[in-house]
Amino acid sequence: MNYKNNFIEEIIENDLKKGFPKTKLKFRFPPEPNGYLHIGHAKAICLNFGLGIKYGVNVNLRFDDTNPLNIKIHKHYIKKIKEDIQWLGFIWNEEHYASNYFDILYKWAKKLIKEDKAYVDNQSQEIINAQRKTPFEKGIPSPYRNRSVEENLDLFEKMKNGFFNEGSCVLRAKIDMYSDNMNLRDPVMYRILKKSHHNTGNKWFIYPTYDWTHGQSDYIEQISHSLCSLEFENHRKLYNWFLDQIVDPNNIRPKQLEFSRLNISNTFISKRKINILIEKKIINNWYDPRILTLSGLRSIGYTPKSICDFCKTIGITKRENIIDISLLEFHIRKDLNKIAYRKMVVLDPVKLIIDNYPNNKIEWFEIENNPEDINYGKRKVPFSKIIYIEREDFMEHKTYDFFRLSIGYEVRLKNSYIIKAISLKKDNNGKINEIHCTYDSNSRKNFRKTKSTLHWVSIQHAIKINICLYDKLFVNNKINKNSFKKIIGYGEPSLKHANIGVNYQFQRLGYFYTDYDYENNNILFNRTVKLKK
Repeated sequence: MNYKNNFIEEIIENDLKKGFPKTKLKFRFPPEPNGYLHIGHAKAICLNFGLGIKYGVNVNLRFDDTNPLNIKIHKHYIKKIKEDIQWLGFIWNEEHYASNYFDILYKWAKKLIKEDKAYVDNQSQEIINAQRKTPFEKGIPSPYRNRSVEENLDLFEKMKNGFFNEGSCVLRAKIDMYSDNMNLRDPVMYRILKKSHHNTGNKWFIYPTYDWTHGQSDYIEQISHSLCSLEFENHRKLYNWFLDQIVDPNNIRPKQLEFSRLNISNTFISKRKINILIEKKIINNWYDPRILTLSGLRSIGYTPKSICDFCKTIGITKRENIIDISLLEFHIRKDLNKIAYRKMVVLDPVKLIIDNYPNNKIEWFEIENNPEDINYGKRKVPFSKIIYIEREDFMEHKTYDFFRLSIGYEVRLKNSYIIKAISLKKDNNGKINEIHCTYDSNSRKNFRKTKSTLHWVSIQHAIKINICLYDKLFVNNKINKNSFKKIIGYGEPSLKHANIGVNYQFQRLGYFYTDYDYENNNILFNRTVKLKK
């Protein structure tokens, strides 16, 4: 992925011009294994790994596992993150875990205590937050701020050994309680958490905060340019302050650079909010494609190319904005148009009878599988007297802006004949259940034009297929109650041999992707995206 002319590349190019060795360039992608990767992570993945490819240098995968979670869940998230990165087409050079650095982080923390730059605070987090005040007020120093080095070393050792209860004390950096940057008002470096860790087991009763771990991990791995989302811009002074305390001038000092995170309309891109949606059963799980996780998008047929092309189009800037989801949909349509097999399927059927078509006649029409690529070949589709069409493709009384089938009007059946609606039948509730037409037997070859073309399926040959229809999760900032439907569709008989993991275009309806429904032991056709109208 090559982002041309973005400000991060300009900074890197300027560093190289000033003498920074190209061989010392190094990047990393540092996900927290507390959920699945989503489309926002794809932007950071494409940026970091794209820079690695452009400059021919290493890119590390480092798991920010400073928070102990359920071990089984933690390992599951790690596995899924790796799968998603590889699915996008990227390979990391080194795999690291922030937890691998706990020993050296602890050693450096003691160094800060010995230099009177860190202290143990026995106040609650609520009191600490209150004492920080606001950027427009001076903070209130902790009454424990001036403890002796010896006392702080002793207390910190006891924290490490599990002597204190959770929440009873923390280790804070001693920086500046009057700073206009709130992150410098004596930030917490360690807190007590008596929980087992997926990597370190029960070795630790204290765990470092992200701010204390982030820059030091970059330094340990000799990352040259640490790329973060814009929310960390105000943390940069703290990032640099911590580095000032430990950096050896003979080593590479990481440079933190921030870019705007990806925000997309009609959905959430936040692990915390996604967890709430799962807990409230608004969505099924992390695989749900409506929240744009990479695993979810993959399950409905999104391609790595479409996502990488989308990330390249939106580019890298420092300007926060909301990207309309239609741009993502544009890229998947563009890619699938080239690779998807065409099929005819009816989702909401109404019976159509061609009165003047012979009763027992069956014709097999040879139709292209993909008009974009002759190598996809052709298939044969059966045509008969009684077919299904979409209910929405018929209107009894035509309006000026309706160009599909109406009484007295003609349309062409796709790859077939021109028909004209003559009459209809309704049930006792007034619902149309049968449309009667006539056909022009010469129209398949004479290419006479009509204003509309409809897809269809021969009822005699139709097969039932299980279909999942996904749509936008939010409409006008409200939960879209129709964002997921599971229905039965009626498809042409060739779909009987559909394989798992194949992209289809159901003509005039949208793109669909085959997945396996293990619960019901059958194939599902998941809608990837609607066709653009």
